[in-house]
Amino acid sequence: MESTRYSTKVITYSFLLLLLLLSPIYLLSSSTYAHSIFRNWTGLLSNEPNNSSNVSSLLTSKLRDSITFLPLKDLRFVKTPMEGHTWFMSSLNDTYMANEAEYLSFPSQATHGRLLCIKGRSRNDGTKNYYALAWPEALPESAIFLKGLTFVSDTYYDYTNLWHGLCAMAPFVGWSMRNGCLKPSRWVLFHWGEVRDRMGSWLQQLMEIGFGEVPVETFNGRDDSEPYCFERAILMRHNEGRMGREKRRRVFDLLRCKTRRFCGIDPAGKGNDANEKGGPFIRFTLLMRRGSRSFKNATTVTEIFSRECARVQGCIFKVAQSEDLSFCDQVRVMTDTDIVASPHGAQLTNMIFMDRNSSVMEFFPNGWLELAGVGQYAHHWMADQSGMQHRGAWWDPHGEKECPDPGQKSRCFSFYKDGKVGHNETYFAEWSRDVLNHVRLSKLEENRKNTTNAHSSNCVC
Repeated sequence: MESTRYSTKVITYSFLLLLLLLSPIYLLSSSTYAHSIFRNWTGLLSNEPNNSSNVSSLLTSKLRDSITFLPLKDLRFVKTPMEGHTWFMSSLNDTYMANEAEYLSFPSQATHGRLLCIKGRSRNDGTKNYYALAWPEALPESAIFLKGLTFVSDTYYDYTNLWHGLCAMAPFVGWSMRNGCLKPSRWVLFHWGEVRDRMGSWLQQLMEIGFGEVPVETFNGRDDSEPYCFERAILMRHNEGRMGREKRRRVFDLLRCKTRRFCGIDPAGKGNDANEKGGPFIRFTLLMRRGSRSFKNATTVTEIFSRECARVQGCIFKVAQSEDLSFCDQVRVMTDTDIVASPHGAQLTNMIFMDRNSSVMEFFPNGWLELAGVGQYAHHWMADQSGMQHRGAWWDPHGEKECPDPGQKSRCFSFYKDGKVGHNETYFAEWSRDVLNHVRLSKLEENRKNTTNAHSSNCVC
């Protein structure tokens, strides 16, 4: 009888060891099966005297040994880095919800309860940083366990450019709105799988307003061989991806509301004020920039728009120099703007602080229309996403110099990229008259229907 029991134990141990040693990859990919074996066999053998602790330790050790770290950046998908599962954590598929940005959640049903672990801190080669999934009971040896919620982002672009950075962060705002306004304990930022240690100052300020002061984890605590595992993580790698138009606008509504509240701006009553003849006020701002893509003759451009504004009852014209404004000054100027006219550049991202249905006029140097590609339409997209009206753009047809190598498109664009913007007095005057008339009629209709933008300091989150 004792011999039979001993034989059964030997067979059981042998089976488990064979299964775990020969099938680590299968166990990793088919983790529900592996985890059920862990629990079922532990329960079965716990009936044997003195076996429970030993068996649990043995299986934990084998599950830990089966953890496989893969490169964050998968070079097999270098030609399609943003498509489908992307080249970042390419073995994992996203979760999709209607009108929401696709995302990955750890732990979740999709990961069978496993946590996300990352090791490596390379800032110039994403193939030298790694990821793996691990069960909470069997984290890798020497793993650093980070409690709380972690927001993990990988972007093909960067976090310093206002437009690109905002597109990378907006999905996290949307996810938080859908999940009880949860706030993260930390950010983890990647670009092409390479670690990034900060956002641009404008974007950081905006995210601190939304989530509070949240540190960026840079994995500098120990050496590269020791992984970090996250108690809970939400990962975004498609920027706004499949987020629907109305959800995007709700995200920007929230950012606008919280930013105005942070800056102490109360726009209540703005949409209902009237000029001395009972018509609406129209606030027209010429938002300037210095250096690249500034106006060649700012004085003349200012005179054109000022003159056209003066012809419209209730139009208030002002000029703002973007580089001279603090963050809250930028918010204040744009809150008090119905029409913004500005050269193409990062300062135009501040349009998100205007009321919905406000208007944008944009200007480009010579060479952009032919050579810049779809990127020149970034502020068209931003206007649509944030609920603004992009009223068109003007591309300067005249340049000071011609590209010395016209057969090389990329070189020519670099040649023209930071040029200055000229003007066409006739076109600018007619264009501004048309936009002013559209805005005046729109405001009259809003007042007639009493449907002006509602302003409230009670933000969604």
